[in-house]
Amino acid sequence: MPTVVVTGCNSGIGHAFAKLLVSEGYEVIATDYIVGDNLKSLDCRHSQLDVRSSESISAFVSSLSGQPIDMLLNVAGTMAKHEDDSLESVNKDTLTRIFETNTFGPLLLTQALLPNLLKTSDAKIGIVSSRVGSIADNSTGGIYAYRASKAAVNSIGKSLAMDLKDKGIVVTLLHPGIVKTGLDPTAANTPEAVMPDEAAAKLWKVWQSKGMEDTGKFWHREGQELPW
Repeated sequence: MPTVVVTGCNSGIGHAFAKLLVSEGYEVIATDYIVGDNLKSLDCRHSQLDVRSSESISAFVSSLSGQPIDMLLNVAGTMAKHEDDSLESVNKDTLTRIFETNTFGPLLLTQALLPNLLKTSDAKIGIVSSRVGSIADNSTGGIYAYRASKAAVNSIGKSLAMDLKDKGIVVTLLHPGIVKTGLDPTAANTPEAVMPDEAAAKLWKVWQSKGMEDTGKFWHREGQELPW
């Protein structure tokens, strides 16, 4: 049974993804920095993991005792209120907080789990990013910390894909679209917003379909490739 590690599973897309993968027969290790009722309700192994903390990452990896990992899905993410992430209001504390989760976390966790991933054949790494991280697609500005953190993690994902290609590990950047989660309460009022279960199901279909010929590319939940 393939083993997959998923971050951000106490809510939103991470929780929906963990449920989906359990139903698909995977051995899921669901993680979050909050060990809340949603995480505990999942019918799988769960673990506390704060991707902002090197100590927490090290403790989590140690708890695996060298267990092979077939798939790593970096979902955990955060953003500031729009009014706190504008040109006039964004500050170093906001930038640091957002980057620690959205950018540093996926890189440092992948780095730490690389020995586990290399123990399996055809391992896959997924990073849930956002279309707002596309520089070419930016026509509105704003949300400085969040937008920059996603552009940066896209760059990290591309570099991972190049470095891991010869090792047989496929890296996929995934855009869930607008989703009704606690990440951005304003999303609920957007006509194209979907529930986390729908976003996770569509992203899973995209992620499953990608092989080495597509490593390092950026995909919309509906299947089209997105520009950098």
